[in-house]
Amino acid sequence: MNRLAHHQGIHKFFMTLGLALYFSKPVIKHLVHIVEALTTKGFSGTLTDVHHWSFHPNHRTTLSHFFTKSPWDEETLLRKLQQWILHRIKRIAKQENQPLFVSIDDTICQKTKPSSRATHAIQGCDWHFSHSDHQWVWGHSLVWLMVHTFTQAFPFAFRLYDKAAGRSKIDLAIEMLSSLKGKWAQPVYVLMDSWYPSQALIEACLKQGFHVIAMLKTNRILYPKGIAIQAKEFARYIEPNDTRLVTVGSERYRVYRYEGALNGLDDAVVLLAWKADEPMTPDHLHVVLSTDRELSDEDILRYYAQRWTIECFFRQAKDQLKLDGYRVRHVRAVKRYWAVVLFACVYSIAESQQDLSSGLELLRSRKGHSVVEFIYDAAKQDIPIDVIKKQLHVA
Repeated sequence: MNRLAHHQGIHKFFMTLGLALYFSKPVIKHLVHIVEALTTKGFSGTLTDVHHWSFHPNHRTTLSHFFTKSPWDEETLLRKLQQWILHRIKRIAKQENQPLFVSIDDTICQKTKPSSRATHAIQGCDWHFSHSDHQWVWGHSLVWLMVHTFTQAFPFAFRLYDKAAGRSKIDLAIEMLSSLKGKWAQPVYVLMDSWYPSQALIEACLKQGFHVIAMLKTNRILYPKGIAIQAKEFARYIEPNDTRLVTVGSERYRVYRYEGALNGLDDAVVLLAWKADEPMTPDHLHVVLSTDRELSDEDILRYYAQRWTIECFFRQAKDQLKLDGYRVRHVRAVKRYWAVVLFACVYSIAESQQDLSSGLELLRSRKGHSVVEFIYDAAKQDIPIDVIKKQLHVA
């Protein structure tokens, strides 16, 4: 049967990761089917859809059993995937002689709040404040870590932020960073928005030999000439002729460079920056930290701009891979679903050697071709049309 072409690629990637040693053949078969469904155009995230789009031979209930009860270890899947990603990304950085970036951020997978009468609510959901929607939403909050160069980006790890478990997003970020073990030939910069650069997280980065480039809140305390002052207060004393114009991509900024102490750090660079076409008022101020004092203002801002990669990943993973489309209820099943989405992302990027959307486009056109070829071959062999329809789940 010809549609195996699509299956073979996914299966081969499982073998490349060395997963045959850890997973039984039926488990791998299930996973291949699920990844195939995820990467199909029109997929919505439900098990019915997985069943439909993967031409899955078994009944739909075996799928929910697979996510909820089947004895396979999603941690092993993630660990082998991470080893592969690190090997790949280090090689790219070395070839390009470019730094490596690690971005940390969180996103909310929104769910409808169950009515008080709902017997089975999705586990692990809670109210979380969404900064993009400026309101509280019900759902799962996930902290993600991505590794990337200027040319290639891979989602690397995630943790469910569970308020009841008493571990902060910072704790989860530190835990994920510790999985970035090993030697690094290129410098590594950890990028984060103003929510994350706590003393504990910055120290954890420095201890691993990584630098931090992060947005800071404008009330962060600086110590110019040894006097404690909030960045936004300090900024009031800065005149346009104290700044220099810096161009990053298509944007121009007025930048004042402060070098010295800030809370929790003895010596770092802090850029106080305004877009060149905006007034130099506190509400237009951006405050960017770099623990690497050797970097130029341009490089600090250019490197920080790479954080946009993780925002794009969230959007694409939700729009195209239905990161938030699941209906499974057990918290373990939800984590397994995310693990498979992560796998599907990495597989798509690896196949196309570009970004996630190019990868999905490639896989989708391949699948279209293999379905057409399958029908063509079947017709040549005089296989009855009802049999073909049944195989393609259109009967």
